[in-house]
Amino acid sequence: MAEELKDRKDVPEELTWNLANLYETREDMLRDADEMKRLAEHMAETYKGRLNTPETIQECLTEYRRVYELMTLTGIYSELAMSVDYYDNDNQEQSGRIGRLISEIQSSLSFVSSEIMEQDEEIIRQAAALGSGNQYFLQDILRDRPHRLHPEAERVVSALGQTIYSTPYEIYNITKLADIRFEPFRVGEKEYPLGYTLFEDDYEYEQDTAVRRGAFEAFSRKIKEYENVTAAAYNAKVQTEKVLAGLRGHKSVFDYLLFSQKVERELYDRQIDLIMEKLAPYMRKYAGLIQKVHGLDKMTFADLKLPVDPTYTPKVTIEASREYIEKGLAILGEDYVKMVQTAYEERWVDFAQNKGKSTGGFCASPYGKNSFILMTWNNKMSDVFTLAHELGHAGHFKICNSAQSIWDTDVSSYFVEAPSTMNELLMAHYLLKNSRDKRFRRWVLTCMVGNTYYHNFVTHLLEAAYQREVYRLVDAGGSVQAQTLSDIMRDVLQKFWGDAVELNEGAQLTWMRQPHYYMGLYSYTYSAGLTIATQMCKRIENEGQEAIEDWKKVLAAGSTLPPVELAALAGIDISTDAPLLDTIETIGSMIGEICELTEDI
Repeated sequence: MAEELKDRKDVPEELTWNLANLYETREDMLRDADEMKRLAEHMAETYKGRLNTPETIQECLTEYRRVYELMTLTGIYSELAMSVDYYDNDNQEQSGRIGRLISEIQSSLSFVSSEIMEQDEEIIRQAAALGSGNQYFLQDILRDRPHRLHPEAERVVSALGQTIYSTPYEIYNITKLADIRFEPFRVGEKEYPLGYTLFEDDYEYEQDTAVRRGAFEAFSRKIKEYENVTAAAYNAKVQTEKVLAGLRGHKSVFDYLLFSQKVERELYDRQIDLIMEKLAPYMRKYAGLIQKVHGLDKMTFADLKLPVDPTYTPKVTIEASREYIEKGLAILGEDYVKMVQTAYEERWVDFAQNKGKSTGGFCASPYGKNSFILMTWNNKMSDVFTLAHELGHAGHFKICNSAQSIWDTDVSSYFVEAPSTMNELLMAHYLLKNSRDKRFRRWVLTCMVGNTYYHNFVTHLLEAAYQREVYRLVDAGGSVQAQTLSDIMRDVLQKFWGDAVELNEGAQLTWMRQPHYYMGLYSYTYSAGLTIATQMCKRIENEGQEAIEDWKKVLAAGSTLPPVELAALAGIDISTDAPLLDTIETIGSMIGEICELTEDI
């Protein structure tokens, strides 16, 4: 039975990350905050009204890089401290204070881009030709030029940055992680504790059908009490994006949000349309297999996370996971394995379960420092895959940050999930190669289908399909409320699962559970990244070291290339449907083999 979550103060230190790797103390962070404020004031005094020569532009941007590095370090430190304990008011206040300071600095320095844009294109190109790590920043300025506001308007937008961009997400997180207090639920004579992480990490996989479905019902009933405030926060976010899209001269919210990803609308729509159409039949077959294996009276939305082989789910300790990951990722080279070892030894990872901690997982990689990974360890093999995934982000940005200036590390979200999902595939292939046992093979394949591909090609893809309908409505001048959002989510789920899955009451509230909607068009990029990773993994299997070297070049390139060119550097042509269609068929063949192995076993 799931256990009641601890307060953060009661969590063993070895299960937490070590923020001292970023700043030894909060006072050290505040000193850097004062320093970036001083540097920003110096820049305004020195360069405002004078950015009219290639040399001056270069000098200014080189100083700006240092300010940007400090903003990144102080901002990430504050956000990380808050993310593990939303019950801590001091952390919330600190994060808000740093966020406001960063907005003020961005506003005071908005003149930099505005003044550079006012120069003749030739001056900008001459400045870019001087190199010094600023050339791609200047190329992006030329690209942004048609969508730039008046300098004063840019200053105002930057000053309101904390309110415009961050407040809806902050409201969402505070509601989800601080305000919602779950009561225990009862099944028969027993009482069970409930919480966000308990539900998503434990009860969704619970073997007892009555407990699993009871947890789903209790969880859904509770979050529904907060549907209106959550919808209001989300509506504020999408309406702001609609306004900014119009102000910046984009034809639609989609064009505005995809502009920063450097991909065309065609790639976005293709990812959603092809998966909704061609993957759905395979996943319905997989759902039917789960129902058959577990002898369920019906297949409901609350049953979709069940394993195919419930009695073959090895428990894995944190220490044991280290050997799995080191061996599974050894193909990427000694330096990569050394990074993995360091991550364990220097506490890059926050494994703890505690009240008020963010759900899910993420990896933050501040420039010039080690990465910080948030997840919740439940002693499952799926946790090993999650950690390998987040270490994929860590490895990517370790290589990228070492090779590029900070301006060139903002990798397009279309590509950014490729290195992480690649690691999950490498782990699975390593496990498959080291055993011929049919049951073990089926278990590994179900880890790939039920975790890696399900998470990225189903969970996040359905989020993306839902999100597209929201933005279509907003683009047409509409707004969204809780009932509207639930109706859209229910329709998307019904379209994908058809008659194979019954949607429990509460399935439509799935829109309340993910933070990705506050990050632009991010949800669809998981499947985009995994498409690239699947094709790259096949190259590595077929070509060995040559493909690995190509992959390392891609990781080092950072944001110096847009996604289509990054994929091309890896030998993958994502300008066509072929990679995605092949990946869908790969998933289909895995499901087919799982079904065959189940019959044999």
